[in-house]
Amino acid sequence: MAKYSIDLQAGKVKEDEAVNSVGEIIVGIDLGTTNSLVARVKDGRAVAVAGEDGKQVLVPSIVHFRPDGSVVVGEAAKPYLTTAPERTIYSVKRLLGKSFGDLSDVKDQFGYRIIDEDEDRLVKIAVPGSDGRQRYYSPVELSARILQALKARVEAEIGSPVSRAVITVPAYFNDAQRQATRDAGKLAGLDVLRIVNEPTASSLAYGIGLTEEDEGRTIAVYDLGGGTFDVSILRIEQGIFEVLATNGDTFLGGDDFDQAIVSYWQENYGLPLSTTQERGEIRLLAERAKKALSQEQTFTAEFRGTSVSLTRAEANDRFAPLIERTLSSCVRALADAKLEKGDIDHVIMVGGSTRVPLVKEQVSAFFEKEVNDTLDPDQVVALGAAIQADVLAGNQQDVLLLDITPLSLGIETVGGLMDPIIPRNSKVPTKVGRKYTTSVDGQVRLKVAVYQGERDMVADNRKLGEFILNDIPPMPAGIPQIEIHFYLDADGILRVKATEHRSGTEQSVTIKSQYGISEEEMALMLIDSLNHAEEDMRARSLAEAKTEANNVLLSARKFIRQNESWLSGEQVQEIGRFVDALAASVAGDDKDAINERMAELNTYTTPLAHEALDRNVAAAMRGRDVN
Repeated sequence: MAKYSIDLQAGKVKEDEAVNSVGEIIVGIDLGTTNSLVARVKDGRAVAVAGEDGKQVLVPSIVHFRPDGSVVVGEAAKPYLTTAPERTIYSVKRLLGKSFGDLSDVKDQFGYRIIDEDEDRLVKIAVPGSDGRQRYYSPVELSARILQALKARVEAEIGSPVSRAVITVPAYFNDAQRQATRDAGKLAGLDVLRIVNEPTASSLAYGIGLTEEDEGRTIAVYDLGGGTFDVSILRIEQGIFEVLATNGDTFLGGDDFDQAIVSYWQENYGLPLSTTQERGEIRLLAERAKKALSQEQTFTAEFRGTSVSLTRAEANDRFAPLIERTLSSCVRALADAKLEKGDIDHVIMVGGSTRVPLVKEQVSAFFEKEVNDTLDPDQVVALGAAIQADVLAGNQQDVLLLDITPLSLGIETVGGLMDPIIPRNSKVPTKVGRKYTTSVDGQVRLKVAVYQGERDMVADNRKLGEFILNDIPPMPAGIPQIEIHFYLDADGILRVKATEHRSGTEQSVTIKSQYGISEEEMALMLIDSLNHAEEDMRARSLAEAKTEANNVLLSARKFIRQNESWLSGEQVQEIGRFVDALAASVAGDDKDAINERMAELNTYTTPLAHEALDRNVAAAMRGRDVN
């Protein structure tokens, strides 16, 4: 029987009490798709932290793996995008918390290799090593590399360790993406006190939401970055930012503005763009033109012996359809929020691409009011995160601090893993639900055990209670739909309910607040989770790989039984060889070897699976019973 357990945190604690036990500095981090940056409050003012040159605050969100295994992050990794794209990972934020099925339509747009033939499981990135073997990395591990670079940057400036942070995410990020961001922070050695929505952080950067005068305000945050666009409508009530609606386009941003300029030059000058280097050079020149035309009316330069020029009016003509697409998203967001343009009190501009003058003009005209764009649009999210961090540090006494959960609450999943349902520092009262399924055919009972803690393996956390969900209808693994709900009230009383939707059967348990622990024990658990983050990630990655491999083995053996009537002896033997190799790797402790054997088995069996489907469809059309 597959074993699942739920860990809940009971007990009520003030935010300042929860965070002051670990470290002294809390920073704000904008983990971006294109660029990332870190900020802190210095002398009462939020400032972005620059690198060694004292000027550049943006860190390109790029990770390059050299053949010798060493890692380069940020600006130093950019040249490898064209010289070694298979080992240079960019836009990793788009992969966080995503399954292979989520990315199947866009996986070929990346220069690196995304692995996972199981559409429901989280993606992995394959990076070739100098020994010819593939190394497999999760988006969490790659994001942690970027966070480590930001952590090192701020530590170099202040001259002391940093262990606590607030990290921002898009408002549309789901629970899996938010948890992946938390995991990346922990792996980077950071206690992530809060995951903050980017539009909320932007509002805080402009000082909106920090005083009682802002109660009842409605805000539109227009965020146009390098590769993505989103608009969010927020409402401030009782010190809480509620996201009323969000809309956007994950493949629309400054890069498309650059491409519009490139297309204009191609049409008017017939430029040679047949090689990767030429295409890279013209994109950089187009970016220069875009930035120059934000200040000037005309841009002129030379490209490989050809003089090219562009006026602001010509650029605007090409930009207008792109901006119109963003305004269509604004229309949809307002409709979803059931608001009119006149209901918006503030319009905040975020993202470097909002520097384009036509963007500001069109957005202002759309909302029929002046927009807030006095802060650097590249920095505004990180500055807001730093302000939130300062609030959590207790340095802004006039700001309301709500009660929170001091430690994560979650359930045990296959492999002894801790799956947090209510993350640490979530505001209470709160209700969170998540769906699960069975991993064994015919399973009729499910054990739900409740744990408390920050470690990846439940063996390292604290068990609070458990119950059994009985009378699950016997079905194939993966078919039952079991929803686990955590209800945590303001008095620290936790109720956990499990429901199987097809049958309606349900069971619950109530855990009272006396299960809480002392502040000293909490601090020790937090420090322990940071000290063992890398070890925990290795254990989690290995456990997940073994669980996935065991599922693949069951599927492969079932496939042979169901299709032996038409499979050739050679095909059965070959599948058996791959199955044996995978089973042998599962017996070991090499995560990369397990993933490599799975990839080999999937590569061989995928064409056979397609043939089996075709045969089944043909048989069904002939009116025969397939099985």
